[in-house]
Amino acid sequence: MFYSKKLKKFKNINHCFFSRKGGFSKGIYKSLNCGQGSKDSKKNVEKNLNLISKKIKINRKKLKLMYQTHSNKVVVINNKNKKFTKFDSDAIVTKIYGIALGVVTADCVPIILFDRQNKIIAGIHAGWKGASSGIIENTIKKFRQLNSKNKIYAAIGPCIGIKSYEVKSDFYKKFVSKSKRNDIYFIKKHKNKKFFNLRKYVNDKLVRLNVIVDNITRDTFKEKSNFFSYRRSQKLSQNDYGRCISVITMTKFSQN
Repeated sequence: MFYSKKLKKFKNINHCFFSRKGGFSKGIYKSLNCGQGSKDSKKNVEKNLNLISKKIKINRKKLKLMYQTHSNKVVVINNKNKKFTKFDSDAIVTKIYGIALGVVTADCVPIILFDRQNKIIAGIHAGWKGASSGIIENTIKKFRQLNSKNKIYAAIGPCIGIKSYEVKSDFYKKFVSKSKRNDIYFIKKHKNKKFFNLRKYVNDKLVRLNVIVDNITRDTFKEKSNFFSYRRSQKLSQNDYGRCISVITMTKFSQN
């Protein structure tokens, strides 16, 4: 379990970037696999999600998840749709107390946000596709549509580290063709391969949007005992992989 020092200061926020430890799943999913889209036993995944709900101190029905597809789609949870259990998006935003927002990842970047001024929370799933197509900008836009005066804090959770994220030259060219300044997110490995700094790419987008950022700098690929990793499962020729979960909820109104 990993926490943001900045978010910890707010008494009306419960949050956690959960590791893979302490759950019920077996084999390659050992043990706190929260990926409903994985091939793991549905019963075990549900037991894991129940456990997460208890830890975050909310009813399981109040834990809201997403069908994540690496899109730039953001959904605001309000009184009309708050009973839905899953949302077709890669970010969810709400002002409703007692609802927990969950993001599942296995190398992609989990981001949880809190607008201190207006008491709004959000969870973002940001892989390179979602991040480059505007998921972060679209989420902050939703915050500002709800209220234009904000003080937004973001915690960037465990994700794949730069030295673990090897990419081919066509990937690099795709990013640099969008903007030459994207060159700063790559370091050369050898002629046809580079390393991509996904965390910094995401971090800088948030900073440019005037968000106060905190990083939990753990590498999901390297830390096998702590995190699931899509890329590591591919290297090991496994036919599937587990997902870690990151959660935020507002518990009660506070003046902080």
